[in-house]
Amino acid sequence: MNLWEIFVAVVLGIVEGLTEFAPVSSTGHMIIFDDLLFQSKDLFGAPVANTFKIVIQLGSILAVVIIFRERFISLLGLKKESAEEKRTKLKLTQVIVGLLPAAVLGLLFEDYIDEYLFSIHTVLIGLVIGAFLMLAADFVQRKRTITTETVDKITYKQALLVGLIQCLSLWPGFSRSGSTISGGVMLGMNHRTASDFTFIMAVPIMAGASGLSLLKNWEHFTLDALPFFIAGFISAFVVALISIRFFLSLINKIKLVPFAIYRIILAAVIYFVFL
Repeated sequence: MNLWEIFVAVVLGIVEGLTEFAPVSSTGHMIIFDDLLFQSKDLFGAPVANTFKIVIQLGSILAVVIIFRERFISLLGLKKESAEEKRTKLKLTQVIVGLLPAAVLGLLFEDYIDEYLFSIHTVLIGLVIGAFLMLAADFVQRKRTITTETVDKITYKQALLVGLIQCLSLWPGFSRSGSTISGGVMLGMNHRTASDFTFIMAVPIMAGASGLSLLKNWEHFTLDALPFFIAGFISAFVVALISIRFFLSLINKIKLVPFAIYRIILAAVIYFVFL
């Protein structure tokens, strides 16, 4: 492992940590940075490079677990609560309902996504279409009353519909948080509630995606690639720990429009300047 490889891993980890939970697509940003600047597939091969982009998300997931630890302890039934508290809080079954649609489609189309959708061109399409979904979400919210101001008020119907909208994020560049926050907002949640639910759902689905990708590409790994993964994981974790808190304090104030504008500008710049 040389210093260049460590540098590439750390930079991509920083990109992941900064963008994983902002509605701008972390996978899309990593593909853009990697394809334009680094070409990590030349270091260890395409299967390992694609798996790296998924696995370092575990660093961001660990940051979510730490920040939402009390919520996860409650969801898993590891905290003593009264019957009334259990009745009025977000339930693990609601999280599972939200996870199932994307989990099923992800399993069915994993090979297709890895082979055909991990490119700059597909990411640009996802960035732009996702941006218009976000603009539509903020427009819809202005026309309706907010009915869900905390995750504990989310219904099973809302959880399922948000889960269905999350399927859009299987297209790289669309953004998991962008699609689910937009879906939640259109269903009557405020932006912070939609964000909290997005982050909670992200833990099992991203952990599962990373595990499956590792198992699928295990034969391609060598010990030489291990420091590359570790460096990316650590940098993603540290940066995500900071950026998540900042994002959650900001999202109810600025909403989705600034992120949508950024996505459109980024796609235009990359298309006209680099492609």
